[in-house]
Amino acid sequence: MIKQQQAEFLLEAMPYIRKYQDKILVIKYGGSAMLSEELKESVMRDLTLLSFVGIKVVLVHGGGPEISETLKRMGIASRFIGGLRYTDEETAEVVRMVLAGKVNKSLVHMLCAFGAKAVGLSGIDGNMISCSKESEELGFVGKIEHLNTELILNCLEKGYLPVISTVGGDDQGNIYNINADTAAAAIAGALKAESLILMTDTPGLLANKEDETSLLKKVYVSDISSLIGEGIISGGMIPKVNCCKDAIRKGVNRVFITDGRVKHSILLELLSDEGSGTMFVKGD
Repeated sequence: MIKQQQAEFLLEAMPYIRKYQDKILVIKYGGSAMLSEELKESVMRDLTLLSFVGIKVVLVHGGGPEISETLKRMGIASRFIGGLRYTDEETAEVVRMVLAGKVNKSLVHMLCAFGAKAVGLSGIDGNMISCSKESEELGFVGKIEHLNTELILNCLEKGYLPVISTVGGDDQGNIYNINADTAAAAIAGALKAESLILMTDTPGLLANKEDETSLLKKVYVSDISSLIGEGIISGGMIPKVNCCKDAIRKGVNRVFITDGRVKHSILLELLSDEGSGTMFVKGD
């Protein structure tokens, strides 16, 4: 029975694989899926599979918990303003060390172990992400001023899976900590990706935050303002949904918010009729 179900899933997935072949898919990876080794392995296997079937995968990652843990060991307190980490010059150096070093290379190593041709990059490499300060209050939290996709496209053309850590720089040599959702949306838009998937710690956008069965399966960007007004989109979900809207307005066809706590949520989202999270699309 299990083998039959596997065969049926492959048959169901065929038209979706065909749709995504040679197209660019951007994945923003973070949250609980990064904390569990079991979930991390599951995500890296799924991305390897997608690259094997001809989908051009770009992985964009954060690493907030790893940054907080490293700062704690160094005796530096973490401080957040409006959900964003206050980043002074010392913290920015720690962010670069943890994201572009430890976290990035760990993901690349795991992908390569599963057979993917992964390569680690950061927003600093090739002047990929040029930043200025989001605000003086937040310190060196980056506002993206320019995005250069040449290095990413070169990697994809040669069959590599780019793994991008969300740090950027400016002409004065300053390092900036960039929100991973913001970076992923900007990269997906600049690449005119077929889809962007934001992996989170919720099933998607819920009509009732207390009821995980109240998932909204499809949202048009034109409805986002009214959903914010009704309180359905609130708190930390507002900037995340605004990233979805920005990506679509920059040319991404579909954006998904999906549950990173669920094994194979990416495959379920892309390669099945039902999907697993909330899909955002343009139009009314």
